[in-house]
Amino acid sequence: MTEPVLDVHLTPEEAAVALRAEAKAGLTATPKWLSPKWFYDAVGSDLFEEITRLPEYYPTRAEREILVARAAEIAATTGAHALVELGSGSSEKTRLLLDALRDHGTLNEFVPLDVSVSALTDAARQILADYPGLKVHGVVGDFTEHLGLLPGASPRLVAFLGGTIGNLIPEERDKFFASVRDVLEPGEWLLLGTDLVKDPEVLVRAYDDARGVTAEFNRNVLRVLNRDLGANFVPEQFRHIALWNAEEEWIEMRLRADRAATVRVEALDLDVEFAAGEELRTEVSAKFRREGVTRELAEAGFELHRWWTDEQGRFALSLSRAIG
Repeated sequence: MTEPVLDVHLTPEEAAVALRAEAKAGLTATPKWLSPKWFYDAVGSDLFEEITRLPEYYPTRAEREILVARAAEIAATTGAHALVELGSGSSEKTRLLLDALRDHGTLNEFVPLDVSVSALTDAARQILADYPGLKVHGVVGDFTEHLGLLPGASPRLVAFLGGTIGNLIPEERDKFFASVRDVLEPGEWLLLGTDLVKDPEVLVRAYDDARGVTAEFNRNVLRVLNRDLGANFVPEQFRHIALWNAEEEWIEMRLRADRAATVRVEALDLDVEFAAGEELRTEVSAKFRREGVTRELAEAGFELHRWWTDEQGRFALSLSRAIG
């Protein structure tokens, strides 16, 4: 087995600089916030994998259901020579697409993008082992910054799955869609996973499970700050909160301080004051309607070609073509 090709556009040092900058901005803001990208250290990634298997967390199962039913159609429609995946590059959902494109006879290259060198290397090696003859060209980078550097022979299919698009606020989504469109030639494709607006009780349960796995996942971001920035958060003194913001149509995850506290962040030379009951927002997860997705894609230069949902109408996959 040959080694995968890796382009590194985000070094660990650059990631550390970004963490310091975002942590300072968020912890000194009113109200306080942190970016969800910092959830995913090794512990956080393992916890999220556990979340995807919880009975309350339907998005992963719903998206897989659609891909099982539609992967062959996606391959036939796009005829993609390269599959570009933003995020996880070795999951079962990835393999459903790779298998369909291989069976269709057009697949030459797989281009996974991830912020973690180690995660990307492991995923790329596994794909190389399981798909002999497939060229694997990994890109270590941030999908909000490095899309313009994506390789791959045309026609390409860019896959952004899991509903991760919902972690971006509308202004960030506009920038993201524009960046994807800029890197694609007319006629190339975007496959997008979007969680849909539904009963708020169902949504909240998906982010506040009975076993408390999501609560541990949420608090883990404080452990990341403790380890990487020399902070002294006591994670057990922060309560996990998940709520539905009906006006914005998104779930918010927050951490609520049980008591007043002063947190020292050595790497920032910063003392952060928390009042009892004060909340730190750690994630938004927007939920979508077809008309909104269609509009946002069109504004960026995409034409919606296919829209599929699971049988219960909980989650959607959309296939859009870049237009000239």
